[in-house]
Amino acid sequence: MHSTRGRFTVLLLAVMALVAGTVAPAEAGQQAGRRGWTGTWATAASEHFEVSGMSEVTVRMPVHTSVGGSSVRIRLTNAYATDPVTIGHATVGLRDGDSAVERPYDVRFGGRREVTIPAGGEAVSDPVRLAVPALTVLVVSLHLPGEVTHITDHWWAQQTVYWTDYGAGDHAADTAGDAFTWTTTSWPFLSGVDVTAPRTGSVVALGDSITDGSFSTPDTNQRWPDLLSARLNACRPGAGVLNAGITSNRITAGTATNPSALDRLERDVLSQPGARTLILFEGINDLGGASAEQIIAGMTEISDRAHQRGMRVVAATITPYKDFTWGGWSEETEARRQQVNAFVRDSGGVFDGYADFDKAVRDPADPRRLGATYDSGDHLHPNDAGMKAFADSIDLAALGLGRGCS
Repeated sequence: MHSTRGRFTVLLLAVMALVAGTVAPAEAGQQAGRRGWTGTWATAASEHFEVSGMSEVTVRMPVHTSVGGSSVRIRLTNAYATDPVTIGHATVGLRDGDSAVERPYDVRFGGRREVTIPAGGEAVSDPVRLAVPALTVLVVSLHLPGEVTHITDHWWAQQTVYWTDYGAGDHAADTAGDAFTWTTTSWPFLSGVDVTAPRTGSVVALGDSITDGSFSTPDTNQRWPDLLSARLNACRPGAGVLNAGITSNRITAGTATNPSALDRLERDVLSQPGARTLILFEGINDLGGASAEQIIAGMTEISDRAHQRGMRVVAATITPYKDFTWGGWSEETEARRQQVNAFVRDSGGVFDGYADFDKAVRDPADPRRLGATYDSGDHLHPNDAGMKAFADSIDLAALGLGRGCS
């Protein structure tokens, strides 16, 4: 019906809020261990595009929690827009299947129902008294009353997101999902969900498309950070896991809406509430254009900056990708991968530990290739079994979240 809808559905990767402040960097690892805000879910803004004719719509976004808590708040971003965006009404509630919500709770910003987020800004909501279980699906609904000209979002969410038709009005408080008539697979405007709990801290996974969950089964939360969260909550309830993966992300270079891991470290890792440990799994996209020394230097800088903020850093080895469908592999890039992996395994104290993702999914007959059991089909991105192999290979004690568990 609307010309922008098809573009929105298939689109390829390409300051402060007025009434609510940003999440201060001081909320990172040094606050762990007392009751306060801890991230239960997060995503990294990764694209921006223009739309026309969009107004009076409501979007409903399911997100998968990691840690549970007694209150909840949401974080919104307008990072890459050139115009402000107004949220007329926001709600949060537990999912009741597809686009239905058991009971939507109103969300306010500085005591107000409406918030206007300036171009380049963000907004953090007031607390909502709602018991949020760990490992459940929470639904955030946003009513956009005015004309929407630009959307900042996270593309390729591997999650169905529900929209009302243009002009349908405010359906944020609906329990039923009948008004939500079309879908996308990206998260617009939403950047994080936090809960209050006696915290052991949270883990932030900084990565590229593999961490983002590309080619895992949609709507099943089979990304390796989700599966790591299940392990942590099975043995030590209270640990959050936040996914800061962006498709095509690199350590050594970036673009306007897909900044390098170095450039987005503050926004996506160090400023996360309750962040205590970083798992760094990047580098595969750098191999074709950067030297091993440049990749190692970037990883070292990321670790140094995280350590300065009191965080632990666990690095993961770069996984094999010979015969990748879209090319890029060569004997030269393989040599770089091996050099970087040797550093990760023996960093001389740069990292506090490492996870051998390479060993977990490589083909024993040819370690340059992704094992067939773990291959989604393009010879680079793991399937669900590969995601589980990653999560299972992480030494939970190395994450430093208190008493270890195996």
